[in-house]
Amino acid sequence: MPTSAISSIEDKKRLVRRLAGDGRGFAERYGFRVVNNPSHLFQLLYLSVLLARRGDFRKAVDTAVALRENGWDSAARMARSLHADRVRVLREAGQRGDVDTLADTLGDLARTVVERYRGDLRRLRTEAHQDPAPERRMLAALPGVDDEVVELFLREAQAVWREVAPVADRRALAAARRLGLGRSADDLAGLAGSGESERLAWLVGALARVDLERRYAELTS
Repeated sequence: MPTSAISSIEDKKRLVRRLAGDGRGFAERYGFRVVNNPSHLFQLLYLSVLLARRGDFRKAVDTAVALRENGWDSAARMARSLHADRVRVLREAGQRGDVDTLADTLGDLARTVVERYRGDLRRLRTEAHQDPAPERRMLAALPGVDDEVVELFLREAQAVWREVAPVADRRALAAARRLGLGRSADDLAGLAGSGESERLAWLVGALARVDLERRYAELTS
């Protein structure tokens, strides 16, 4: 059943406050803190890799949690892990299909982040001179990272990497269109407030959750 779009600016602002008001976007809602340090940034990156795969997003989140709880909470620690151990953890977390390839990809990703950036994605940001275009290119050059993964990562990271804002992935934009909040990341940035990249990250993350969890009715009833 179609969702009624919100038309008045006051209603839009009220909905934005509701969505972004708890100070959590997507990653933080599922236990992944958005903090500008090596460990948390790498966790956001492999969460994004998993979310970009086909299938239930909850399985992707559960898998990311399992990787972290197995001690692979940084690029350096995952880079030292054994392929067989990664396969085991992935299977136990419910991953199906070509799990061997996914285990290889995660290992290659971790080793590359260690080799190029000493395990710290903030070095990538520094080498890119905090310019969004090279940041995107350098992220997309990492193993297992395509444009969709970049978008998912920056959707969250814009809270601390303010220069990349505004970012809204396809899920967030689908929800925004359906709810009448706009059709672009710029539209959402206007509702979040000028220079409010952290609030924008909470908003687009919350919108992505609405679309993934099919929670439209509760927001428009």
